Amino acid sequence: MNYDNDLLSIQEARTLATHAYEAWRIWSKASQEQVDRVCEKMAEAAYLSAGYLGQLAHEETGYGVAQHKRLKNEFAAEHVWNSIKNIKTVGVVNHNPITRVYEIAWPMGVIAALTPSTNPTSTVIYKILIAIKARDAIVIAPHPSATRCSFTAASLMAKVAEDNGAPNGLISCMQNVSLQGSNELMNHKNVALILATGGTPMVRAAHSMGKPTYGVGPGNVPVYVDRSADLAKAAKYIVASKAFDFSTICATEQAVVADRPIAKQLQALMELEGAFFTDDQQTNKLRDLIFNKDGSMNTSVVGKSAGYIAKLAGLAIPQGTNILVTKLTKTGYEEPLSREKLTTVLGWYVEDGWEAGCERCIELIQFGGRGHSLVIHATDEKVIMAFGMEKPVFRIAVNTMGTLGAIGLTTGVMPSLTLGAGGVGGSITGDNISTYHLFNIKRLAYETSEPPLSVFPRKDDANARFSSQEIEKIVQRVVEDVLHINQK
Repeated sequence: MNYDNDLLSIQEARTLATHAYEAWRIWSKASQEQVDRVCEKMAEAAYLSAGYLGQLAHEETGYGVAQHKRLKNEFAAEHVWNSIKNIKTVGVVNHNPITRVYEIAWPMGVIAALTPSTNPTSTVIYKILIAIKARDAIVIAPHPSATRCSFTAASLMAKVAEDNGAPNGLISCMQNVSLQGSNELMNHKNVALILATGGTPMVRAAHSMGKPTYGVGPGNVPVYVDRSADLAKAAKYIVASKAFDFSTICATEQAVVADRPIAKQLQALMELEGAFFTDDQQTNKLRDLIFNKDGSMNTSVVGKSAGYIAKLAGLAIPQGTNILVTKLTKTGYEEPLSREKLTTVLGWYVEDGWEAGCERCIELIQFGGRGHSLVIHATDEKVIMAFGMEKPVFRIAVNTMGTLGAIGLTTGVMPSLTLGAGGVGGSITGDNISTYHLFNIKRLAYETSEPPLSVFPRKDDANARFSSQEIEKIVQRVVEDVLHINQK
């Protein structure tokens, strides 16, 4: 343990949280015009820097594809901003003339934002935008392996914000990162809310602080392909989605559940898209490589290409392979490959009929992705709606990529890089987290009806008094009545 770094990290957390609170006291009084101008300028700067920040994230973490990280940065800067720019977050945000209730926005305060190594710069951009739009201050606690790129992204947005009138300290990012420092930040008296995106241990730590927390952990997203599906489209989308940024988005497909009548055709179409289906011996090698004995994922394979994975596992695969597909029959602890795999390895199951496919999908979700997401490829609306009604997840992406559909790039759900898993997944909400979640609503309510007369004391009642003799007579009468009843 590096005690010096731990102490530096703790002190930095205290300093940043204190400065953020001082800045928030100023920013909480900003006008809607000021808020929107600052956010728009930050979004523009982040979009223009998307390529540079994507390259920086790729180089520092070694994960994914720089060009894909650029796309995620652009999504965070453009799509997220466009989805929130017209939301009122200052003053009266709604008025109902019938109920005579005025709704008034009220910011949370200082937000401690924990960000992952898999999507570092895009998550920083997104969280800063939704926080500042809500008139909050924000302190980023990046993953230790993505400190430099996260700090660069946050510093860029902080400078642009300050150049456009935001107070110094409103946006900051820790550079001396440690577990102790992150805990100090989350536990600091000036932090009002925690926004945690990352692995299960980190999210559990965030929830244990006793503060309002939006904590979102892993997904284990199944994709069911029905006999009614457009198979060519499904094959193309599944392979591309799994290969996107080498599977570092939590909504990426983790296992195909293929309807038996179309399974062989789907496999052939996926092979044309660059999927390599491993045999039993090759699958065993991947089991040994991808996961450690305790079930945790081998970090050396996270966000790596199919070729890189194959070389580590000692597999001979065709050139141009985009993903590796492992045929499985079991789900749960006895099958490691049925877990979430943040790399270019995909599970494969074959089930006869949508009912059996539904059950397999539920098994996968319950094992490692409760509340998160699911993908379905089908044209039979009854099957689609059955999946929507029955699955214990809060995003069901239909005929699209899980990777880009769940975050709102190719669907109409709220653009976001933090996806709530609801109560079943240990989260407070199943929403895609946005600026709505980072401010409270005060309600100014006028009287709409007079109270009933019975609540007001009568003057005669107020002046009435019983003498001691009268009280004794009343008590005696009650006692006599009780004795009379008992004798009967």
